Amino acid sequence: MASTFGNALRVTIFGQSHSPAIGCVVEGLPAGFAPDLDGLRAFMARRAPGQASWSTPRREADLPHILSGLNQRGETCGAPLAIVIENTNTRSGDYDDVLHIPRPGHADFTAQAKWGGHQDVPGGGHFSGRLTAPLCAAGGIALQMLARRGVRIGAHLARVGEVADEPFATPACGPASTLTLERQLDALADGRTFPAISREAGEAMIAQIDAAHAMGDSVGGAVECVALGLPAGIGGPMFDGIESTIARIAFGVPAVKALEFGAGCAVSSRLGSQNNDPFGIVEGRPFPLTNNAGGNLGGITTGAPVCFRIHIKPTPSIARAQASVDLDTGVETTLELRGRHDPCIAPRAVPVAEAMMALALLDCWLSDPPQTS
Repeated sequence: MASTFGNALRVTIFGQSHSPAIGCVVEGLPAGFAPDLDGLRAFMARRAPGQASWSTPRREADLPHILSGLNQRGETCGAPLAIVIENTNTRSGDYDDVLHIPRPGHADFTAQAKWGGHQDVPGGGHFSGRLTAPLCAAGGIALQMLARRGVRIGAHLARVGEVADEPFATPACGPASTLTLERQLDALADGRTFPAISREAGEAMIAQIDAAHAMGDSVGGAVECVALGLPAGIGGPMFDGIESTIARIAFGVPAVKALEFGAGCAVSSRLGSQNNDPFGIVEGRPFPLTNNAGGNLGGITTGAPVCFRIHIKPTPSIARAQASVDLDTGVETTLELRGRHDPCIAPRAVPVAEAMMALALLDCWLSDPPQTS
């Protein structure tokens, strides 16, 4: 089904941007795990709207209500975990024009072609970034389960427009680079509201977002996500590997237009001798000494940090006049949008990337655990 992903761990997302509620159903969670619900709420608050000038002014608490899947002690019980998040601050009237004039860059036109006017349009309906809230609810549980297994996952805003953040220390491997990564993740978890490692870069990013917003425009960005502490041997070849599993989730987020692992697109201009990751003995076991592969080979983890970057398009819903067509009359027209929209989607996509990583890795681990330790 289009709204379901996963093998051993199956997640179904439901709802629309302006429906009474959105949510998810998670099947396959190991029984006996007691999620930290306060921690889950704190994680989801990082994605919630209405935080600052770089976010939509739509305010939603994004409080997850767990309907089933926990026993009386608050532990997973083997039944599907069902989570609902209420929509409390919708303004569907802002989308009256969009009912018949599609937004350039948005799925309004393709939804019309697919469903012939029966789709739910306000807020983007089923194509809204609002649907990443239940993705984060499911991913927040997976993050906690992986933390119990010694895995740490974090992400940061790698780029906004032309401004780049300090990159994660993933090209090298070994104790020194792991220590640097831990320090970077600690910095991101120090209570800051804007998810950049470098505070100076973060300030420059905010300035670029504010400048685009002042012009009635928007700007794109990129998010880098890393997982460390994984053993070698998780995943599988071809279609159920680490990269394939992450990609299936990542491209379910409407704004994601590109995905890179490790060195990413840079590999196309390298020699094999430059791109291959040599092996050595690190802390008594074989280990890659560099990490151009992004922590996996053949879709299977190497033990090095798994690292990916997602590239996110500028928000299609902008205040500037754009050429479109009136689907009712067949006449070319101009669309000037009202409503509340993020001038840059990327900052709120940082916890979404962490949720993607956690769900993909936990699914691969549960589906086909490694045979060696």
